Amino acid sequence: MDSDSVKSSFTYMGRKFSDLSLNDSSSSAFSDCNSDRSGEFPTASSQSRRLFLSCASDNSDELISQLVSALDSDSIDEQKQAAMELRLMAKNKPENRIKIARAGAIKPLISIISSNDPQLQEYGVTAVLNLSLCDENKEEIAYSGAIKPLVRALKSGTSTARENAACALLRLSQIEENKVAIGRSGAIPPLVDLLESGNFRGMKDACTALYSLCTVRENKMRAVQAGILKPLVELMSDLGSNMVDKSAFVLSLLMSVPEARAALVDEGGIPVLVEIVEVGTQRQKEIAAAILLQLCEDCLAYRTMVAREGAIPPLVALSQSGTTRAKQKAEALIELLRQPRSTNGAARDI
Repeated sequence: MDSDSVKSSFTYMGRKFSDLSLNDSSSSAFSDCNSDRSGEFPTASSQSRRLFLSCASDNSDELISQLVSALDSDSIDEQKQAAMELRLMAKNKPENRIKIARAGAIKPLISIISSNDPQLQEYGVTAVLNLSLCDENKEEIAYSGAIKPLVRALKSGTSTARENAACALLRLSQIEENKVAIGRSGAIPPLVDLLESGNFRGMKDACTALYSLCTVRENKMRAVQAGILKPLVELMSDLGSNMVDKSAFVLSLLMSVPEARAALVDEGGIPVLVEIVEVGTQRQKEIAAAILLQLCEDCLAYRTMVAREGAIPPLVALSQSGTTRAKQKAEALIELLRQPRSTNGAARDI
């Protein structure tokens, strides 16, 4: 973790992180990526096959073995059918995820992710996502070379492939040592692009993946360089978007990076954060106050900008009616903003 952040432990998806002094509500701002939510089979004629697969009994080992073998077929249609059916088996029966991995499906599925056929690539990505839902499979998936093909799918796949690749990378990032590898494989810019231009599911999945990856400092820098502040500020400014909390928590991780603070100001983030302090939910008010506090701690110019934006009245209200943590942050920020300019000689100016 960064040495320049204000530290406190909070839990996210079963793993402890340290960063802003926030309460554990950061974990509830994000929902874990579940199995894929795309269509299972393209035609109604597959109804009986779908029912058979979704209800496959514990004696499915032979079927799994046949499907894994078909992944290496010379026929793209056979590969598609096998990948699609394995994906469905892994989606609907958690116990099948281990069986499919043990049957040797991971490496051929990763090869399929590199296919030039968009649909086959999508099926491969989605099958790998569903297998990654089993914690026992994550390490093998990453070790087998899935990260780079998933990043390529994230950049250029179908909309479903991009969303499911983001989810799969999130799952792999839950192993701490994978975070740097994912960042160095080029995942951050396409995740930022998905955050900016995807549908709601794509934005949510990208935001969740970026939250996980940006607990690593070098990934914070990559995110800032990829232009993440622009979509974060835009999403926070739309209080009805259902993305305010998620975007704010990602922003909170980035605030230990000076470049992120400068970019936040450049993108018009100060008035957005002040508005959240004034009219947001209690959780939103707390995180917005925490971000503004970090922004103002060592920069007089930013304090002046925040004060001129009219932050003090809503901060006073928050200090009187917010949660205990929100009150503490509001009071600390009010004290900073009210300090006479002449006493701020130690503060960094810009």
